[in-house]
This record gives sequence, structure tokens and C-alpha cells, in this order.
Amino acid sequence: MSRYRGPKLRITRRLGKLPGLTQKTSKKSARPGQHGVSEGKKKTTEYGIRLEEKQKLKFNYGISESQLYHYIKEARRRKGVTGLILLQLLEMRLDTICFSLGFAPTIAGARQLVNHGHITVNNKVVDIPSFQCQINDIIGVKRKSTSKNIIDTNLKTRNFIDTPTHLTLDKEKLEGIVKNYCDRNELLLELNELLVIEYYSRR
Repeated sequence: MSRYRGPKLRITRRLGKLPGLTQKTSKKSARPGQHGVSEGKKKTTEYGIRLEEKQKLKFNYGISESQLYHYIKEARRRKGVTGLILLQLLEMRLDTICFSLGFAPTIAGARQLVNHGHITVNNKVVDIPSFQCQINDIIGVKRKSTSKNIIDTNLKTRNFIDTPTHLTLDKEKLEGIVKNYCDRNELLLELNELLVIEYYSRR
């Protein structure tokens, strides 16, 4: 399944805030559909709840179904709490880290920066958005005026909370360092990751 490229606010009306997808909010309160779904008619099954949580992950991080399933399998393989490991894997993606540092307003925007060769890891250009960063990696900007101008502008206009504590940011150098794995309590996405694991439990 390919990545979603349709109206973003339609998705956030259905799933709630997805900071990695868009910072914008819809003025409409009803869920997508001609008139939304009335509370009296709305039926939510356990499967439906798990599906929505899974969809939140997919749309927020901009990944395909096959990519998400790959991360699920990898999280199961590692020792520890599977749900937390899943989130740590997604948060250690290069595009996610660039977003968290404020290099781009969305994860999709960060993915473009990486794809176009604007981002370096330990002083080497990396153009793979799914690249798994490691602790102590230095995330920088290519020594090119265009790259620096784009990211400098994005940093000045960022409209969300400060850099998470597992990362450090030097705005003068346009450089970030991965200090640790993400703190679950600092994630901007409201999610019950256990329901995502349960969704895939029979696969």
C-alpha cells in the first residue's frame, strides 16, 4: 500500500491531531462524510478501535502498511516492551528526527529534505528517510546555501514545543545530536500503541 497523498485535514478530523502529518486544524468538527456520524448511530467495535490506532501511526509517520508491519516484526524480535520499542524505531528514523529537531514543519517535509540530499549524518549525506539513526549520531545540514536557508527558515517558523530531551539542537550550527531513545511521555502523538500491537497479534 502506498503512502496517503489526499486531503490531510480529512484524516485529522477522523483520527485526531497528527503532528507529523500537519500542524493545521480543521474548522469542521464532524468526522468525514456528508454530515459526519451522529453519536447515536456510531458503532465502534474493538477491531475498529485498534484499526484507528494503527492508522494514526501510519498517517503520522507517513509510512506504508508493509513498512509498519516490518517495524512491528522488528519490535517483537527485540527484548523489552514491544509497544515502546515500536515507537522508538519510528522515532529513530532520520525523517522523524529531522522533524523533531524542527528542520521541517511535518515528517513529509522532513522526508523531502532527506530525499533531496540536504541532510547529513556524521558529516555524510544520507538520502534515505527510513535510515535508522543511532545514539550519538550527529544530524546536520549539507554545506550548501540552499540547504541552510531552507532549514534556517523552518527553524524560525516552527510552531510546536521545544526540542525533545533525547535530542540536542545547535541552531547556530544547524546541527542536532541523538542523545538517547525517545521518552514516551514527550511524544506529540496521542496513541495507545498496545492496541496497534494487538491489531497485528494474529499475523
